[in-house]
Amino acid sequence: MKKLIAAVCAAGMALAAAVPMAAQAMSFPLKTPIQSESAMLINLDSDTVIHEKNADTKQMPGPLVNIMTAVVCLENCQDLDQEITIHENIFEDLYVTDYPDDLRFAEIEDGDVLKITDLLYAMMLTSSIEASQTIAYTIGGESVAVFVEMMNKKAEELGLENTHFTNPTGMFDEDQYTTARDMATLTQYALSVPMFETVSTPFSYKPSVPNPASHPDTDEWVWYHSNTMMDESSEDYYYPGTRGIKTANLERGGRNIVTIASRDGNNYLAVLLKSPLSDADGNNTYYHLTDAISMFNWAFSHFSYEVILADTAEVGELPVSLADGNDYVLAKPKEELTVLWYDEIDISTVNKDNIVWYKDQLQAPVKKGDLLGQVTLAYSGEELGTVDIVAVSDVERSFSKYNIYAVTKFPKSDWFKKALAVSCVLCAIYILFCIYSYIVFKSRSKPLKPIYAVPKVDKPKKKKK
Repeated sequence: MKKLIAAVCAAGMALAAAVPMAAQAMSFPLKTPIQSESAMLINLDSDTVIHEKNADTKQMPGPLVNIMTAVVCLENCQDLDQEITIHENIFEDLYVTDYPDDLRFAEIEDGDVLKITDLLYAMMLTSSIEASQTIAYTIGGESVAVFVEMMNKKAEELGLENTHFTNPTGMFDEDQYTTARDMATLTQYALSVPMFETVSTPFSYKPSVPNPASHPDTDEWVWYHSNTMMDESSEDYYYPGTRGIKTANLERGGRNIVTIASRDGNNYLAVLLKSPLSDADGNNTYYHLTDAISMFNWAFSHFSYEVILADTAEVGELPVSLADGNDYVLAKPKEELTVLWYDEIDISTVNKDNIVWYKDQLQAPVKKGDLLGQVTLAYSGEELGTVDIVAVSDVERSFSKYNIYAVTKFPKSDWFKKALAVSCVLCAIYILFCIYSYIVFKSRSKPLKPIYAVPKVDKPKKKKK
């Protein structure tokens, strides 16, 4: 019924798609080209991007925005078991759209009572606009606009510089956009949020509150994930090891998918945006699924962990002065560097020449394991990792060389300068003391002047008798 209402209300002409922004990207070459305009493939175990295509080009996310809707809900809801009574007036205005084929429903009826957890499952598995709009209205304090502000604030916190949200449902809006790189960043963060993986990866879910009044056959009220790579009955698209997470279709934006596949302990995240809806003959196409399958097969078949720099490899040498024997020391990595590597590229093509020495020359003694510098490994301009490099062996000091060195260096040493300064001061004090002593001695040896002598007194003459 809702689809019929939407179709009747829909009208208008299709608008031109938003012009994407080109971006440069480094990636290992895929065996088979993909049809999706933007893509990223990430090994989740090592957080390694092994392929990207137009990863920074802005695209329409469609219901992929439900990933952010779920994150904001999970981080701001105090009670996921809270029961919500569904009011159709909250989302019925969404039925009026120029793109009715974009609408997705979980057959949630007016008056149904569901837990927030149920609404999260409905949204993530089916892209239900009833569920996403109700979640936004509830968490936003009865304001969807407030909830959208929360979405954009979270995007800013996560550094999603090329993402902007205008609604929580994924309905078409020219001002709502994202990129493959931003969506990969958001999904990796979402997987760290408690309950997100639980509500986004199962193939099916049955509401915990049955609502028999509007759903009398409650056993048939089950929601199935729109990612048919999880459906064992799908001969063309079933892919063992696939988990969720979200699909999206937009008449103006093509088909999108974000999903995970696991095999032999390896986990990959694929993001594919703007896959064509139909081929040249107008037939429906599902290249987003075949692209995902192709990339997963390529990753599982051609990537493994390889040691690209062994901890025994000699990466260079440094001169050592005053050495007893060899006047140099060899350097090796402190630890080996292991990376996820493509088996069709020779490891010898990795650049290992970018070495930064902490000193240009060493002075004996040098101890085995002393830190000497760092070496950075790169492939095709992309940094693979940086490893400390250390001394391979001890280098002992030569006693005779050191004594000669000490003698030649003593006149230039601080100790010599300090001793010379002290000597100069003592000499100056001695000279001043000598001058003072001479002055005192001379002053004591001078004769007294007459003015300080005892006056001479003539004797009285005797009287004659």
